[in-house]
Amino acid sequence: MFINRNAELEQLSHLYSSDHAELFVLYGRRRVGKTELLRAFCADKPHIFFIATLSSDTEQLATFSQQVYGFSHSEVPVGFTFPSWDAAFQALADFPMQPRPIIILDEFTYLISGNKAIPSILQKVWDEKLKNTKVMLVLCGSYIGMMETAVLGYQAPLYGRRTASTLLRPLDLPSSSLFFPHYSHEEQFLAWAVLGGMPYYLRTFSDNQNIFSNIRQHILDAQTGALFNEPRLLLMEELREPRNYFSILRAIAQGRTRLNEITQASGVSEVTAVARYLDILQQMRLITRRVPATENQPEKSKKGIYQIDDHFLRFWFRYIQPNQSGLDLGLADAILKQRILPDLDHFVSTAFEEAAIAFTARLAQTGGLTFLPERIGGWWDRDAEIDVLAINQTEKAALVGECKWSVNLVGTNILDDLKQKSQVLTKDYGIQKVQFALFARIGFTPALEEKARVEGIQLYTVDSLVNNH
Repeated sequence: MFINRNAELEQLSHLYSSDHAELFVLYGRRRVGKTELLRAFCADKPHIFFIATLSSDTEQLATFSQQVYGFSHSEVPVGFTFPSWDAAFQALADFPMQPRPIIILDEFTYLISGNKAIPSILQKVWDEKLKNTKVMLVLCGSYIGMMETAVLGYQAPLYGRRTASTLLRPLDLPSSSLFFPHYSHEEQFLAWAVLGGMPYYLRTFSDNQNIFSNIRQHILDAQTGALFNEPRLLLMEELREPRNYFSILRAIAQGRTRLNEITQASGVSEVTAVARYLDILQQMRLITRRVPATENQPEKSKKGIYQIDDHFLRFWFRYIQPNQSGLDLGLADAILKQRILPDLDHFVSTAFEEAAIAFTARLAQTGGLTFLPERIGGWWDRDAEIDVLAINQTEKAALVGECKWSVNLVGTNILDDLKQKSQVLTKDYGIQKVQFALFARIGFTPALEEKARVEGIQLYTVDSLVNNH
């Protein structure tokens, strides 16, 4: 099942229809669906799909050589290999160019790990030959940091050669919900709140059973759960000192969001070391440093808090890793009942706020706000917190939103509280025009609906967020 990625497929098709050579760089986290996207794109076109591995450089060259030779020959001699990577890349220039061939080098960072000269060799062949052909070359990799430095970076040999690049991000809530056509909108939202937008994780759950059965079977089962060890394997493969990163991610998942809190809770002795680890986790797109939407210089703000970006990692470090020994003993049912279910609404409320912020951003993109926001996010100080804030300080306009993940209908008291909290924007930031929006799990009381109609308050439920309107 291949879902959405329409913008990315359109970009690839646009590049393919050009009349000159293309060097496209696709990168993103493991499990985000890069390979599936490229397979869907090149399925009906002449292509080579080479997936690098951790085997030796000689083996990689032999495998690639056989694919290159086999592209234009019916039979490949046993043991055939080009004498060098230079010769193998040069051979691409001799391919028939009608229809144009696509060459995909997947897990490109594995190739670099086995032979650091490969980007330089490829750059030389590109400059001498390939850029004058109609070939479409795609470099794809999962190590975001390495792709950004060794391929896209200013010091990289291939710098300036790429014709386009994309960081493939997890699917949004409306796209993720398409994996579960038999679920209600609330169940679709819950699945996304637990799994995030990674297609591999979403595919693991089945909408033929409820969310909690899926969690029990696929995440909590130490013997057969497909996702039980997933974050551990992911991080151990990508990081040199996984133990320290694990401690830091667990601290953030447990609600320690500021640098000094994370340092104390993680047991990593020095603040400078923790700051370095946090930087690397940000480069990997695993965590985000959030600041209030009113901050004009986010990188200098002292109000920054850290949050795990990936929902599933957030879930795993909150519930699986701390209960590892119990799960190993087969206590999954008790842990689900006693540790997860009583806390789950509190856990899910963070994802509800994120969904509301993303929904507000989509409203802005489609002209659904009365002003053009400069920043969209949340807002907080020591005394108060606003869940959703879209703000333009130049136009002195803002949209202020409150999210309530509750089984009760949201009433006028919540609107009154929001209006009270929003006064700080007028007082401290000179905002003169304020729109109000309320986001509810279930719905709103008749009294609030009437007040909203009279005052022009925007009301949204989970259905709105999942359906994207």
